Amino acid sequence: MSVTLPAGFRAAGIAVGLKSTGKPDLSLVQNLGPSRAAAAVLTSNRAKANPILWSQRVIADGNVAAIVLNSGGANCFTGDFGFQTSRLTAEAVAAGLGVTEDDVLVCSTGLIGVGGQDFRDRIIDGVPTAIERLSEDAADTSAAEAILTTDTVVKLAEHRDAGWSIGAMAKGAGMLAPGLATMLVVITTDADLNPVQLDEALRAATRVTFDRLDSDGCMSTNDHVTLLASGASGVSPELSSFTSALTEVCASLAEQLQADAEGASHTIDIEVTGAVTEDDAVEVARSVARNNLFKAAMFGNDPNWGRVLAAIGTTQAPFDPYAVDVTMNGVRVCHAGGPDAPAAEVDLTPRRIHVLIELHEGEATATVRTNDLTHDYVHENSAYAS
Repeated sequence: MSVTLPAGFRAAGIAVGLKSTGKPDLSLVQNLGPSRAAAAVLTSNRAKANPILWSQRVIADGNVAAIVLNSGGANCFTGDFGFQTSRLTAEAVAAGLGVTEDDVLVCSTGLIGVGGQDFRDRIIDGVPTAIERLSEDAADTSAAEAILTTDTVVKLAEHRDAGWSIGAMAKGAGMLAPGLATMLVVITTDADLNPVQLDEALRAATRVTFDRLDSDGCMSTNDHVTLLASGASGVSPELSSFTSALTEVCASLAEQLQADAEGASHTIDIEVTGAVTEDDAVEVARSVARNNLFKAAMFGNDPNWGRVLAAIGTTQAPFDPYAVDVTMNGVRVCHAGGPDAPAAEVDLTPRRIHVLIELHEGEATATVRTNDLTHDYVHENSAYAS
């Protein structure tokens, strides 16, 4: 199960020495066609890494022949030298594949400020080997392994349909609070769809999946979700059907990212019902997902529903705080803005926690995924650059 599950794709992952561990750190995915249609959703952070600045130019015409990704350095805030590194990387891939550099996307992930001469040389010198290793073997997960940083496992997803399929890989364990995407995600399909259709489907899918993954409230400078279509199946599915399948794939990846979040001991789904609008529901859920007091309570297995009400009271969503119900792991601990079941009845020891917030104001609903705040998270991020 990999990005080479759909027909028309080759991929490889190799080690070029960007990581001190010696593990794979350079990944390459090639679209063999006959179509090279593509769409991408990039970080909305104003502080954009050089690969993002390069890729937003490449994706403008919706035609992509390959995408090259590295871990072990973000190539962000490395100046014009760093931008030229992204350009030279694209040129090296293009030369080896016989395509134009304007059709090669570039992605990087790792520590901000890393992207000097040694970084550049290792990537450029490694590109020919990555091209030699390109394979259509769907069981080969080296491309997915090469994009990992603090991740502990690879993230893969697939969808098989009548005559066409989708394959995907992702990385991400920290800085999971995107405005448009989350970390690095490559999705491939052999369905025959044009760039406009792909863009519509991808934005619809990311809106309700990656956009609602909010583990730590921190947005990356390098977030990049890419959708490549080879058209090799010759099948053009209805856009609604394709979007539904794509959303399922993105939802699976988002759940895997949530489960592997740095230092987390709980994965928490915050479901809001009875909102006036979907945006209101998202705003309310996100206010809880980003509340450190709530997240600390979940780490301590403490069903402190007061922290939920205090958090949602900071939003602009229309509701009566004294009519809200809160349920944790199936036990309603707050009813009509007051105490309900005793805290002792709530079991928060399982890794997965479900928090239901009923606003009783409308019909809209939304769920935001988050995690607890742990000692391990603080430790890992205090020592990330050392």
